[in-house]
Amino acid sequence: MENLLPLLVLVVLIIIVFSVIFSFIPLRLWIAALAAGVRVGIVTLIGMRLRRVVPAKVVEPLIKATKAGLALNVNKLEGHYLAGGNVDRVVDALIAAQRADINLEFERAAAIDLAGRDVLKAVQMSVNPKVIETPVVAAVASDGIEVKARARVTVRANIDRLVGGAGEETIIARVGEGIVTTIGSAQNHKQVLENPDNISHTVLNKGLDSGTAFEILSIDIADVDVGKNIGAQLQTDQAEADKRIAQAKAEERRAMAVAKEQEMKAAVQEMRAKVVEAEAQVPMAIAQALREGNLGVMDYYNLQNIDSDTQMRDSISKLGKPDETKEEE
Repeated sequence: MENLLPLLVLVVLIIIVFSVIFSFIPLRLWIAALAAGVRVGIVTLIGMRLRRVVPAKVVEPLIKATKAGLALNVNKLEGHYLAGGNVDRVVDALIAAQRADINLEFERAAAIDLAGRDVLKAVQMSVNPKVIETPVVAAVASDGIEVKARARVTVRANIDRLVGGAGEETIIARVGEGIVTTIGSAQNHKQVLENPDNISHTVLNKGLDSGTAFEILSIDIADVDVGKNIGAQLQTDQAEADKRIAQAKAEERRAMAVAKEQEMKAAVQEMRAKVVEAEAQVPMAIAQALREGNLGVMDYYNLQNIDSDTQMRDSISKLGKPDETKEEE
């Protein structure tokens, strides 16, 4: 029993050592690659572990590519993995491109993937074009009638322009701009409703896909509707604005007239005050003249008679006015 104990300890240690080795060295993956005809050395797999590369993320796509007939090597795939790329998606895109007879090299596919675009989706879109539906675009024809249109744009991915090319948002914006320009140049809205295909031809001939990652195959007008009468609404708004301006100017003139009237009334009041003040000084001047002998008593009586005669004539003239008014009526 004592002789079996050291042997048992040795067996346990051997099992632990082999477990650590097999956990560090992906032996199963190496055997699978060897069976698929992919020559990947044990040292290479250990190096991947040391470089913190998951061997399965590189070796399994390499096995897939080799089975599909692609000439790839482990160094390129590992480099793309270390750069932060998706190795499996790039290999799938290369296989799809080969099956569709699309010329796509590994370097370009890796560049597209590192640029943040889905290279597999781009290859699929090159084979099966995508339809992009624009939102409702409203434009005004020359006769002032609003026309609303919605288009469907069929695009195909351009592999050569995926890196640095504009996306779907640019296509939608350019198509919307072309629709607005075409409708705006129409003489009337009836012309747009009768021939909506003119919009498609005009917009398509503008070369809207330049500088984008897509190639526009067709632009189809899905729906055309008549909106508001913008011209009449603008004229109504202009007339209302002119009316308000005229009212403001009239109010300004009225205010100026009222101010002028108030100014004249103030001037009249001031003149009346001066007259009253002057009349109040007349008796004092007469008294002063009598004391100094410059005015005699008879002269004073004559002045009183003249004043009485003036008041009488004024009273007579006022009494005659109502009679004249009645005669006129």
